[in-house]
Amino acid sequence: MENRIDKLFKRKERDILSVYYTAGFPKRDDTLPLARALETSGVDMLELGMPFSDPLADGPVIQQSSEIAIRNGMCIEVLFQQLSALRQLVTIPVVLMGYYNPVLQYGVKAFAERASALGVDGVIIPDLPLDEYEANYRHLFETLNLRMIFLITPQTSEDRIRKIAQLSGGFIYAVSSASVTGSSGSVVSEREVYLKRLASMDLKKPVLVGFGIRTREDRLGVRPYAAGVIVGTAYIKAISEGDTNEQTYSFIQNLQV
Repeated sequence: MENRIDKLFKRKERDILSVYYTAGFPKRDDTLPLARALETSGVDMLELGMPFSDPLADGPVIQQSSEIAIRNGMCIEVLFQQLSALRQLVTIPVVLMGYYNPVLQYGVKAFAERASALGVDGVIIPDLPLDEYEANYRHLFETLNLRMIFLITPQTSEDRIRKIAQLSGGFIYAVSSASVTGSSGSVVSEREVYLKRLASMDLKKPVLVGFGIRTREDRLGVRPYAAGVIVGTAYIKAISEGDTNEQTYSFIQNLQV
């Protein structure tokens, strides 16, 4: 059964722009206004970060945004309450991204059912073991029409990449380098070699490239090899400075290709 992510990739095969931001940052009730501003600015897909106290894969900017969101009172339950109005304001695909511990504490079944009912299209849980998902949760997520999206890195083996391509729903999240979010990561030539290798594998799933994507030039650099990019740290920096709506429109305009 198709969902909004599937429809997006059928409609648009290149230059997809997905933007990550932390729910509840800069202010607790900014979650939906930012979603609306991003869609109006021309973003194709949203990734809402679920704040967590120990975000190991995130760099200092996203870590700080998570800390502020938690101080603002954000948690999964508050996020779900906010998302009750999601589909009145936003039509593009929405993915929730966060760590396994809070989802496990909430209850994976309850989390998935609530997310699906609120119009969420996919979930990214970087530290959820692939085998555990396949054995315990795959049927649940597929029944609820939720796409579980997995990450790969330049160090991921070919066998594991193919396994992820089989299990990952919607798209594959290609981490551009073996570093935390926001890092400058590998030099452009190394990223190009990595993305060429992925493109040559004919994985049958779209690939979006994230971590270290900041500029229009970054988008153009991955364009020959991937369906699009995911921007996070650079956007969170932008909305930390002044009016969030103005910063959103300006930031996305500067990213357009």
